Amino acid sequence: MAESKTLRKPIFTKVDQLRPGTSGHTLTIKVVNTKMVLQKGRPDGPQVRQIRIAESLVGDETGMIIFTARNEQVDFIKEGATLTLRNAKIDMFKGSMRLAVDKWGRVEVAEPDSFKVKEDNNLSLIEYELINIVEE
Repeated sequence: MAESKTLRKPIFTKVDQLRPGTSGHTLTIKVVNTKMVLQKGRPDGPQVRQIRIAESLVGDETGMIIFTARNEQVDFIKEGATLTLRNAKIDMFKGSMRLAVDKWGRVEVAEPDSFKVKEDNNLSLIEYELINIVEE
């Protein structure tokens, strides 16, 4: 039982390969712009807890998507920053895709990269509809 586990190298995904309902993505992206959506604190409780949510337009050389950053992830989101998202997932919001990293994933600042974000392929502008297929 003393087998050593070898870590797998991450397989990097490009933005144009993202599909609804998928998860486990590792991406290197650049922040195009960002805006704070929600910021509220609860100083009346036993511990001061602040809830922060920001939506950022991020992308790589293949396309763009909206990334929803929560709480401490918001600190990493600065315009022009290059980030690595590990174990990212696709959430659906009003029929469109949003990139998110939950508690099982990680947002890291990466070395500044020289790629130019492809701004004419925004995957968050594509609207999806869930269709139930009944098999007989």
